[in-house]
Amino acid sequence: MAEKAPRINQRVLFTLLVGFAVFTIFVYTAGTDVEPGPIPISNIGRDGRLLYQKYNCTSCHQLYGLGGYIGPDLTNAAGKGEAYLKAFLQNGSAVMPNYNLPEHEIEAITAYLVYVNETGHFPEKMAQRTWYGSFKILGNTP
Repeated sequence: MAEKAPRINQRVLFTLLVGFAVFTIFVYTAGTDVEPGPIPISNIGRDGRLLYQKYNCTSCHQLYGLGGYIGPDLTNAAGKGEAYLKAFLQNGSAVMPNYNLPEHEIEAITAYLVYVNETGHFPEKMAQRTWYGSFKILGNTP
């Protein structure tokens, strides 16, 4: 005789589906209006983040180690001073072209990079760059 496959209780299935729907709604709505972490981003910094995305700065630069490799990592670039950042954004360099950004966009991108500088550091102090561009965490890791 062939055995019948066990039937899933309809109440259990219904409960799982409702739970999945509630969790999905929670994930996609709760907390999306608030920046994670203890440091809130200013409105001008928020505008700078949108400009950073609009001009596709990630194609050349990295933030927190993620992004392109043509330009330097900008995670802690604001540590050199806001004037330093503004000079590069206004004039470009031998490698970075001058995008002729208006002053308000330069201010916004600078505010965003100041925010990024305050929220983290890269590379990790206990990390070493590998020959293929990744980072290896040194010391004890869980």
